[in-house]
Amino acid sequence: MPRGLEPLERGSLHAAPLLLGSTLTVARRGAAVSVRLTEVEAYEGSRDPGSHGFRGRTARTATMFGPVGHIYVYFTYGMHWCVNIVCGPEGTSSGVLLRAGEVVAGMDTALERRSAGAVAGSAGRPHPARQVRQLASGPARLAQALGIGAGDDGSALFLGPAPGQVLDPASEQPAPDGIWLSGLRSRRRPGTMSGPRTGVSGEGGGPDYPWRFWLPDEPSVSPYRAAKPRRRRESRDETRD
Repeated sequence: MPRGLEPLERGSLHAAPLLLGSTLTVARRGAAVSVRLTEVEAYEGSRDPGSHGFRGRTARTATMFGPVGHIYVYFTYGMHWCVNIVCGPEGTSSGVLLRAGEVVAGMDTALERRSAGAVAGSAGRPHPARQVRQLASGPARLAQALGIGAGDDGSALFLGPAPGQVLDPASEQPAPDGIWLSGLRSRRRPGTMSGPRTGVSGEGGGPDYPWRFWLPDEPSVSPYRAAKPRRRRESRDETRD
């Protein structure tokens, strides 16, 4: 584990609010997108009915039971990828779902990935504020904007800004491929909000699990919604999105 990721070792409930305001950068093939995290959710393995790890390790959830500071990526509802950061001691299946953020670098790449590149127009018209606000609002949109998919499951996080400093538009040096986390805090930000997790069905949903954390007054934060009643038998892996 890279030095500096120690706050993640204490588990998702400790780490989740500390991740708020940090920046996740995904760089590959010379293109990079950076997202400042504004909303996350904690999941706590065998003691959490809403967690993918609640019923034990499977081939699909193996990464969640692995070492801290890695990325767990899962497919949900047959159409979306979502991304988590593994926390806690190895074997505990503790992780933080990245629910929303603000794109702070790589806007054109993020728009293209979200099938919205044409909105800005070749004439250079500004991006509509609502579209920019929603680019990474919700876990599936966030993963898509960052370009995260199945091949990223199990990837290790690098700590600090990506070399080539993605956030410096004047830099001509492309960032090397990888997933980079910068700005991880050691203390919770004042005013951090918490409440029930979004879309979690069954025992793990509702006010008994106020494990969703978000920054106040952030337009990228996704609206809360309770879980929809199930119309068919779903696997445990489809209980959150």
